[in-house]
Amino acid sequence: MNSYVFFNYAAQFVYLLVYALTTAIFLRAIFSWFVPPGSDNVIMRFLREITEPILSPIRRVMPSMGMLDLAPFVAMILLQVVGGLVTQTLRAAG
Repeated sequence: MNSYVFFNYAAQFVYLLVYALTTAIFLRAIFSWFVPPGSDNVIMRFLREITEPILSPIRRVMPSMGMLDLAPFVAMILLQVVGGLVTQTLRAAG
């Protein structure tokens, strides 16, 4: 396989992964307004399992803002920045 094709596929994979994680974090934040915290909703449980490994370290570092949770916003920005850098690097390497 040509190295250009490999790096292009790798960059596309990173792009799709970042897009999927950003969408999951966004949906979790939106659904949290409508779904009660103690409910056993299958969609919320899935979103929580997918996004908690990303949000938990950010919550430990960020100061508390009362009832306002800015961790999803920060996570989405970090994902976009890091994903963009990795994608550009992979495409440049190819």
